[in-house]
Amino acid sequence: MKKRLLEITDPIHDFIRLNKTEHEIIDTPVFQRLRRIKQLSGAHLTYPGAQHTRFEHSLGVLHIASMAASSLNSKGLMSTDNIENIRLAALLHDIGHGPFSHLFEEVLQRKKQSHEEIGKQIILKSEIGDIISKSGYDKKLIHNLAVGQSKMQYLNEIVSGALSADMMDYLLRDGYFTGAEHAKIDHHRLTHSLDVYKNKLALDSSALVNFETMMISRFQMFKAVYFHKTVRAGEVMLLEAMSLAGNELGLASLKMDEYVKLTDEVILEKLMSLPETSSDLKAARKIATDYQDRKLFKCVFERSLSGKSLSKKRLDAIKQKIAKKSKINPNQIFIDTSTTSSIPLTPSKKESKSIILTKKDGKNTIAKEIPISQIPLVSSMSKVMNILRVYTPASYRKKVEIATKSIQGELK
Repeated sequence: MKKRLLEITDPIHDFIRLNKTEHEIIDTPVFQRLRRIKQLSGAHLTYPGAQHTRFEHSLGVLHIASMAASSLNSKGLMSTDNIENIRLAALLHDIGHGPFSHLFEEVLQRKKQSHEEIGKQIILKSEIGDIISKSGYDKKLIHNLAVGQSKMQYLNEIVSGALSADMMDYLLRDGYFTGAEHAKIDHHRLTHSLDVYKNKLALDSSALVNFETMMISRFQMFKAVYFHKTVRAGEVMLLEAMSLAGNELGLASLKMDEYVKLTDEVILEKLMSLPETSSDLKAARKIATDYQDRKLFKCVFERSLSGKSLSKKRLDAIKQKIAKKSKINPNQIFIDTSTTSSIPLTPSKKESKSIILTKKDGKNTIAKEIPISQIPLVSSMSKVMNILRVYTPASYRKKVEIATKSIQGELK
């Protein structure tokens, strides 16, 4: 492995060591931009310590991915060259994220883009791609590994998936900076227990309990932090403001050189400086200003849905009914559905259905692929988390709450 030239102090991993190529990449303006994109968008308004960014998370994913790759290398299951490739892919896995992280995805989707697509352009066509090529690496391979499209499935799964460095770092980091006590995982045991079976990432059966603990931690972090009703209140406000002002700001038609100049503060400043030339822009400006001042929407109703998410048509009908009963303008009523699989997605964005467990029997390795539904503690969570909430500005809180509760039987 090439000599490490830079050592960065990190509160999660103590020290993160980078080589010359990695150092050059993080010093580019495109990568430095990640310092100004918070990992948890507006969660700092609820958890004041959650000021951490995509920058340090990317370094952390590189660190854990390197641990995992080095472990496999020591077992003769990975080449030294692939350790370097996986480190670069892990470092760049979030390079395409927009302002407010996952919230900006909805803006991109209107142009049928994603942060992965933007990331592809950055890796292949920017200064970062030039650095990768100049250093003797294959930038197309690095991109494929970063987005889970490599033919070497187990390499993809080190970066993203049920045993990924991405999940291990964000759980540890989000738990630390929010102060939540839920994200307790042993990433050292997990990475040192990794194996490979038929081109897929596997886990030594003795570490199954550590996998269960990580899945439980993820489930609890979604309930307590990521889907916290006040965290979501801020996110609903940001989404509404960006939606109302999207055309004015050209958010759905950005070129790459424009996109990489956007950060959380840049977008927030643009929203708060909107001209009040239409009702939509006036509303967007007020919502953004209220967000900045932490005058958040209030949650007046909450229910966990057992079935599939309600359709947009159904949600619109519910909003209109609440508006009619409360005599409040429907533009002041916001219905949020927070939905995610309780089990992590695979690199191909499908729900993880199984895990491969291995066990040594002398010189032989016995492998067994078991459905996640058969892992007792994990199976109890094997369903979609789907929470429906109704929000409104504080001044309308009582009326909207009464109206919503009067039709709560329909909110299933």
